[in-house]
Amino acid sequence: MLIDWFTVGAQTLNFLILVWLMKRFLYKPIIDAIDAREKRIAAELADADAKRAEAQKERDEFQHKNEEFDRQRAALLSKATDEAKAERQRLLDEARQAADALSAKRQETLRSEAHSLNQAISRRTQQEVFAIARKALTDLATTSLEERLGEVFTRRLREMDGKAREGLAEALKTASDPALVRSAFDLPAEQRAAIQNALNETFSAEIHVRFETAPDLVSGIELTANGQKVAWSIADYLTSLEKGVGELLKEKDKPEAKTTPTPEAKAEPEPENKAEPKPPPVSVEPESKPETKAEPEPEEPTPETESK
Repeated sequence: MLIDWFTVGAQTLNFLILVWLMKRFLYKPIIDAIDAREKRIAAELADADAKRAEAQKERDEFQHKNEEFDRQRAALLSKATDEAKAERQRLLDEARQAADALSAKRQETLRSEAHSLNQAISRRTQQEVFAIARKALTDLATTSLEERLGEVFTRRLREMDGKAREGLAEALKTASDPALVRSAFDLPAEQRAAIQNALNETFSAEIHVRFETAPDLVSGIELTANGQKVAWSIADYLTSLEKGVGELLKEKDKPEAKTTPTPEAKAEPEPENKAEPKPPPVSVEPESKPETKAEPEPEEPTPETESK
């Protein structure tokens, strides 16, 4: 078989032209399209990766913010809880202190009221006892008792100490009016003469005396001259005893004010109605009081002098 080299060359040239044309107009657009598509896909993938990374970043940030918010919320809740507990404790302490203060004030008020009531009852009892004693002595006083008291008074005049005697002597010496002798009952003539003789002998002078009846004296006799008074009576004993008891109650009240009496202990109020009226008080104020005794004897006191 013979080879036609011209045909072979022409076929080769045609093949080369076909290849160039296919490469130029067919393969290149396809390759370009494929490259463009690959680039677009790569760009889309890169964009998707970027968006995924951004979404992950935002997710992490959101989660971090949520965790931070949870921590802040827990911290605020814990702080609010602590503050609420502290405020509750403070309010409880204030309420407890207020309750304690109110209770202490109430206890103090009750102690004060109980103390005042005890004092009032003590004073009222003291007054009633001495008032009853004065009334009883007034009711029991008789002429024979007054005579006996006159004898004691006469003896006490003679036994006066120097200072009292000098003061009374000066008063009797400078007095323009007669000396006044007062008694609850009329003294008999013998009793008056005995008192007159005792005065004359005691002061070595003629003493002018005027006798007078004073029902307010409770079993006693008093001598008054120029502002000086010498008195002796059972009422003096009662007055001295009353003052002594009053001072004793005052001394007793001082330590009682420091003690804590039971608030529940209540004292019964004194009754308003009395079986017997109280007698009028005797206004006798000697300078030196006789010794306070539980059961005074009429012979024990000494005469007293006072300046009116």
